[in-house]
Amino acid sequence: MSDTLTLPAETRERAGKGASRALRREGRVPAVVYGGNEEPLAIHVEEKLLRKQLGTGHFFNSIVEVEVGGKTVRTLPKDVAFHPVSDRPLHADFLRLSANSTVHVEVPVVFVNEAASPGLKRGGVLNIVRHELELVCEADKIPEDINIDVTGFDVGDSIHISHVNLPAGSKSAITDRDFTIATIVAPSGLRSEEGDNSKAEG
Repeated sequence: MSDTLTLPAETRERAGKGASRALRREGRVPAVVYGGNEEPLAIHVEEKLLRKQLGTGHFFNSIVEVEVGGKTVRTLPKDVAFHPVSDRPLHADFLRLSANSTVHVEVPVVFVNEAASPGLKRGGVLNIVRHELELVCEADKIPEDINIDVTGFDVGDSIHISHVNLPAGSKSAITDRDFTIATIVAPSGLRSEEGDNSKAEG
């Protein structure tokens, strides 16, 4: 399970570019909480704290509890706009979550038991096609990562979504095909030797 993060916020009295620039000069980031059949809520948060949470590496698949006006709003971060030069966060969007909501998230994959893969033991290379999986999860059960077991896979084998045991409460967002997550390919040294031989014969 991804951690739940807490983000204190204050409501924004004024909208518009001028007001947003003034907030940024004070070290604040304008943001909005939307969804859940309620009116959008304009807020601002501390830039340092937002940067710290972005630095966790799993900000976008964590529940963020926005504390504003004495209330706690459960949200999922949907977007953060960054300055093209300084990389400062300029604006953030949060999706309000209802009690039984499901969410669409991208969860990183982690490959395990590489020593038990005949292909990797023989010097094959794990070629990762997808570093993240698009999942539809129950809001309270967002996994921090997905472990993929490579036991028994040999050179030339592909690992598809059908090989993966997803945790309870999660399913693949892509349902129309058994897509490839990774392949085990021959080591580049072996491939280049084969290439050199073909050149010599040519």
